[in-house]
Amino acid sequence: MDNFRNRDNQFRRYKAHVNIVGTTQIHLRNPYIIAWWSAAFPGFGHLLLSKYLRGLMLFTWEVIVNNNAKINVAMVHTFCGDIQLAKEALNIRWVLMYIPVYLFAIWDSYRTSVDMNKMYLLAERENAPFNSFTIGALEINYLDKRKPVMSVIWSLFMPGLGHLYIDRIVTAFFSLIWTIIFLYFSNTLLAVHYLFLGKIAQATAVLDMQWLMYMPSMWGFAVYDSYANTVENNKLFNSEQRDFLVKHYQSPQFTIKKGMWSVEQP
Repeated sequence: MDNFRNRDNQFRRYKAHVNIVGTTQIHLRNPYIIAWWSAAFPGFGHLLLSKYLRGLMLFTWEVIVNNNAKINVAMVHTFCGDIQLAKEALNIRWVLMYIPVYLFAIWDSYRTSVDMNKMYLLAERENAPFNSFTIGALEINYLDKRKPVMSVIWSLFMPGLGHLYIDRIVTAFFSLIWTIIFLYFSNTLLAVHYLFLGKIAQATAVLDMQWLMYMPSMWGFAVYDSYANTVENNKLFNSEQRDFLVKHYQSPQFTIKKGMWSVEQP
């Protein structure tokens, strides 16, 4: 019945929707943090807002254009103070293409975050019912309370595992696949192997800096997003549980007056 209501748009706004690939919800966000994540890696800000199609498009664009422009290599040379090498590494034909979309990702994620905050305040006031349990041939998902610290720990081990812990399948699949790609092409695990053997120079030489520079953003995003969504899912669970208890167990004569609990006599 709840799924039918969501499809039929019987109510004007919904706070959340539980489906087999995750729990999608709107909640208050700091637009500056969302914009910062878009600046760190275009697409991340939109993924934080559950704008998956737009986020994946911008993320893929970032990888393709950044790789061809050699922006990460130039950044490494700049950090080392080799400004001339940084200039030589850049491919100007791709760099000029990079700038407009990069700025758009920051601006659009900020704008969308502000709009969604307004939608959340209206949805919270309307308090429309939403489904809290779904079951299908491939997956089962339901509202439940999870531990945010566990999301952080699993995400530190491998981006995507924290999202699997809270049943966010789309983000988990995205994080796992791209982390594997970044680890492979950056030779990070090969460098770690040489590091364990004490071959420091060889471990440094084998690294591909263009691909390695993606890793801090990917790990940071996985940790932050899984933690934030675990906290918000717990709040959503409390909200749904409160509404259920009020609807089914609270006396109709029970009211709140002037900050004091009271019972109206029939």
